[in-house]
Amino acid sequence: MLFLLIFSIMKIAITASGGFIGSTISRVLGLQGNDIISPGREVFSLDDHSLASTLAGADVIIHLSGAPLIRRWTRKNRNEIYDSRVNTTRKIVGAMQYMNPVPRTFICASAVGIYSGEGVHDETSTNYSEGFLGKLCRDWEAEASRTPASCRSIIFRFGVVLGSDGGALKKMLPFFRMGLGGRIAGGQQKMSWVHIEDVARAFEFVLKTPAIEGPVNICSPLAVSNSEFTKTLAGVLSRPAVIPIPKFMLRLVYGKGSVVLTKNQHAVPARLEAHDFRFRFAELEGALRDITGQAL
Repeated sequence: MLFLLIFSIMKIAITASGGFIGSTISRVLGLQGNDIISPGREVFSLDDHSLASTLAGADVIIHLSGAPLIRRWTRKNRNEIYDSRVNTTRKIVGAMQYMNPVPRTFICASAVGIYSGEGVHDETSTNYSEGFLGKLCRDWEAEASRTPASCRSIIFRFGVVLGSDGGALKKMLPFFRMGLGGRIAGGQQKMSWVHIEDVARAFEFVLKTPAIEGPVNICSPLAVSNSEFTKTLAGVLSRPAVIPIPKFMLRLVYGKGSVVLTKNQHAVPARLEAHDFRFRFAELEGALRDITGQAL
């Protein structure tokens, strides 16, 4: 038993470990006894040999770095968004060529924004978005797939991650608590979402399931429309939600970056469910009640 316990403990390198998702999975995986290392942004300025030395001995690398998406997509901001995802992934994969031993597993973030706004998408879908967001995710994933043959490469395509400590919901909650919430644009666009606890559980699950590799949709099986999300959050908080945010207003504020808020995104977690992963929070109301502390 002691041998099995020691064997199961891993050295895990997590980029952006201080972020919303990174801090949660660092805590969860660290509590299991794993050795968590947290390379900072400065490591991406190192040459490949030096970065390989920094990551030496890591059994798993989890790459979560990425500049904020919800802002105006000026040329400068687009370059920052792109470089912080695609080029940093290329850097890590390049460093792996000089690591001995090579990490057993590489998990790289991506997003369900890779998919077209039409239809429902599981991981076999190749109906990708043609805009900046789609190209960003395609290039990002292409770099992540170039790991050495002995390294299992997994791409987590995140939906909207819900939690109290960060992400979109943290920004929305103050307005909804004041009764100033409302649907975005027409409100009919689908929203693929996931509770932060299920995100952490998905990381645990995938690390313990060697058969899983390639893209994995990280979202609840029950996507909702923006109108449904708005109504449910307002109901959980016992507040009205009657102040819609028109699409033109979002365009004024965020320009083309407003597509992150208005695009239809309907993904399903087929690969996780095929391996018998069970979401603790599959339904939105239960997830929001847990996050906000509003019991039934």
